[in-house]
Amino acid sequence: MGQSPSTFSSSLEPNRRDRPPSECLGLGSELGLYRLSESFAFPDLVGGEEAVDGSFDYSGDLPDECLAHVFHFLGSGDRKRCSLVCKRWLRVDGEGRHRISLDAQADLLNFIPSIFTRFDSISKLSLRCDRKLISINDDALILISLKCPSLSRLKLRGCREITDLGIATFSQHAKNLKKFSYGSCSLGAAAINAVLDHCTSLEEISIKRLKGIHDGAELIRPGTASKSLKSICLKEIINGQCFGPLIIGAKCLRTLKLIRCLGDWDIILGTIGSSNPSLIEVHFERIQLTDVGLAGVSHCRGIETLHIVKIHECSNFGLFSIAENCRLLRKLYIHGWRINRIGDEGLAAIAKQCSNLQELVLIGVDATHLSMSLFASNCPKLERLALCGSDAISDVEITCIATKCEALRKLCIKSCPITDVGIESLALGCPNLVKVKVRKCRGVSCQVAEWLREQRSSLDFNLDAETDDVITVQEGPIQFPSIAPQQVADLDTSPSSHDRSTVSRAKLGLFASRNFVACTFRRWSKSESSSSRKM
Repeated sequence: MGQSPSTFSSSLEPNRRDRPPSECLGLGSELGLYRLSESFAFPDLVGGEEAVDGSFDYSGDLPDECLAHVFHFLGSGDRKRCSLVCKRWLRVDGEGRHRISLDAQADLLNFIPSIFTRFDSISKLSLRCDRKLISINDDALILISLKCPSLSRLKLRGCREITDLGIATFSQHAKNLKKFSYGSCSLGAAAINAVLDHCTSLEEISIKRLKGIHDGAELIRPGTASKSLKSICLKEIINGQCFGPLIIGAKCLRTLKLIRCLGDWDIILGTIGSSNPSLIEVHFERIQLTDVGLAGVSHCRGIETLHIVKIHECSNFGLFSIAENCRLLRKLYIHGWRINRIGDEGLAAIAKQCSNLQELVLIGVDATHLSMSLFASNCPKLERLALCGSDAISDVEITCIATKCEALRKLCIKSCPITDVGIESLALGCPNLVKVKVRKCRGVSCQVAEWLREQRSSLDFNLDAETDDVITVQEGPIQFPSIAPQQVADLDTSPSSHDRSTVSRAKLGLFASRNFVACTFRRWSKSESSSSRKM
């Protein structure tokens, strides 16, 4: 059972008198936490005894472990309020907390001893600071490393005052660190090398918008952590090629994510197959990569999950290499950006060679019934399918899927020229189908959705149909709201407000396709995992 992280703020709010006493004495601020131990007197209730006010502590007979387990089901606010009940609950809550999130402003340094004296079992820590404020410095980070000997996960966001020297000193004390994530910081290659050299148990490293990495920077060496490193995630790095030695030298690497990192990646990824045989998950998004680099990645024959998102130089030839070598592929996600470099030929090769495919997501890819029929015939384990933003997906393709995809459980269709005919074919096909989402398909009506629900009552059918605006005429007198003269002047002086709102809606529509599919499959996967736990 996961815990909800506690969020602390290190600043005293000016309207503190207007807040209720429970919030003023709670753990919503570090100053409140510091004053809590000095001025607030907790009732000391003992199990089986009656308090002064006549109440009875029914939790007194529970062991501390059971009480801590109950606290794990509460949210952050409820746990803070429960810690104010009595001394025992305060102690149990502090000992049971393993994850907290702190507002990493500069004045947090004064409260670090009191925070980690109470929460002495913290293993997951998140430090975030707004970019407009001054963050904690090296002294605070080093003090945290001394107070948290069991720290295994650390996330830094916007802590620009932390330098390479502070990270180097921190890494010498954080021997148990397994996951290190930081973004929007001013750290350089020296800080990353120090973490890789001293944190011998490091398994995951995630770096986003690192300003200290630039052209001509020091290369990132594998270090002693290369023997245990399993996941590397790089986002929006200007000179990502300096991580080449780390990527190639991590012999136990299982997950590699390169997202919007500048530079040519063909040279590094061309040699990764021979040095990283254990690679399972690969995620490439908007990077400079051609079929040559994709062919190099295909030599990692154990790849099960592959994401190719908005890479305009990858074509069917790259998929040929993936299909030839990666026979264990289970999840394939392709965002073709509607440039028609990936089509039926490459998808047909995947369908013929990768019979273990379970999830297929195609966005902006013109796949016809030629490749869809091969997926249906050669991939008997295909359970999740998403088809979005393609003019080639019509009723013929949907009918083919309904006829041959017997194992299909979840289907998502968006912005495709299908009609009621294609939806009607789902009534008799896909016997294991449980969920269908249809969005922005103008040819699908609400009537066929109701008809399909009647035919298959167990099917969860979600239709977001687009309808043209209908103008209705109201009979009788029409009352208009009064408009102030100033509002009229504002309307006259801003004629382009409608244009700006239209452009904003258009921009939001560009991002809706990918987010819709990702959120859909994320909810589906969570529901499957929860149902499996119940069983």
